[in-house]
Amino acid sequence: MTKIQTLHILNKSPEHPRFARCLSMASPDDAILLIENGVLGLASAAISTSGQLLALAPDMAARGLDDGSTSFETIDYDGMVDLTTRAQQVVSW
Repeated sequence: MTKIQTLHILNKSPEHPRFARCLSMASPDDAILLIENGVLGLASAAISTSGQLLALAPDMAARGLDDGSTSFETIDYDGMVDLTTRAQQVVSW
């Protein structure tokens, strides 16, 4: 089980200033989990981050997004709980 320095949980849409701020703050040892309207960033723009990028599958399905990309990993609620236990700190955006 790989440790995560910081888990960034991002629920803001790409138009929100915190979306870009979160992406810029992530380091290679961090993970960004897109939830709620944050998953819309996968459809509207190329997301560039040095950390691991994940998206909550139920939120993607609720917004009609396809999870066929290889640039990010999709997880379910159990996976989200696992991420929080592996992270040294959790920041919600």
